[in-house]
Amino acid sequence: MDEARPPRREKEKERQRQEMLEAALSLFSERGYHNVTMHEIAEKAEFAIGTVYKFFKNKEDLYRSLILEKMDGFNAMMLKALHESQDEVEQLRLFVRTLGELLRANVPIMRLFFTETYGESFNKVAGLDAEIHKNHDHMMERLAEVFARGIRNKRFKPIADPLSLAIALDALTSAFFFRWLESPGDQAYHENTDTILDILYKGLLDE
Repeated sequence: MDEARPPRREKEKERQRQEMLEAALSLFSERGYHNVTMHEIAEKAEFAIGTVYKFFKNKEDLYRSLILEKMDGFNAMMLKALHESQDEVEQLRLFVRTLGELLRANVPIMRLFFTETYGESFNKVAGLDAEIHKNHDHMMERLAEVFARGIRNKRFKPIADPLSLAIALDALTSAFFFRWLESPGDQAYHENTDTILDILYKGLLDE
């Protein structure tokens, strides 16, 4: 028997928990956090309300778990993308493309995150503020390391400090994604990854 494998009961509990989170995401995305009750989440997930409360103490706790688990998964994939190449230019390209793929594949959670968490400062209510900033700061530090190494290796011009360059790339990707969320009929974010990098790499002035 493989002792590293979780017991069947634990696997079943995790399956139930994920079904509750997915049901909550579906309802939150459709109607907004404040317009959904725990009873409705239980009904959609096909669990008794008491069972839901065994996993989450209240709706705020459920929302917090949903957002943090999704963000942790996204961050892990983004960090993996940064380590798939040793070339700084390719690392940034992989980062932007992976981010685009994640955003496109997870529109419901991203729309929920930006409208509820930032739109109404819900992050402070749910205790998400510190966690979100911690994860974001960690990602900016990893990006800054890529820029710093690229400057040392003469791949990038030292036009700004590495952290400022990381913040600039983050701002560009966010702007393109927000535009796509607002106008889905426009060119999708994932189709603009080369444009985003060209803006950063080539600049605007015609020398």
